[in-house]
Amino acid sequence: MTAWLLALACGLGAGILSAWGVGGGTLLLLVMTLLLDVDQRTAQGINLLFFLPTAASALVCHARSGCLDRPSLRAAIPWAVAAAAAGAWLSSAADPAALRKPFGIYLLLSGVSLLWPKKRER
Repeated sequence: MTAWLLALACGLGAGILSAWGVGGGTLLLLVMTLLLDVDQRTAQGINLLFFLPTAASALVCHARSGCLDRPSLRAAIPWAVAAAAAGAWLSSAADPAALRKPFGIYLLLSGVSLLWPKKRER
């Protein structure tokens, strides 16, 4: 299988899983770094670009259904933008090898948390 066909299949699979709510972006990140030999920073940037249309779609759907708490949203957006900018600056200044282990630990903990479902409040 040629490299572009593998990348296409991985992207398609991650897109389908993401539509099902599985977290296809994280799976895409793992596939890019482990199978396609993409640099971690590049893979994380692609993962963020993969997430943007999904987040925009969810925001529109929630807004249409009246499920947004607008005052909380207005208060959170400036802090979220500042934190994203600070995180981008820190990650560009850090050594990629130093980012690899903490991010791997985060992915492991994230995966383990999916194994134990949260108790639903009644």
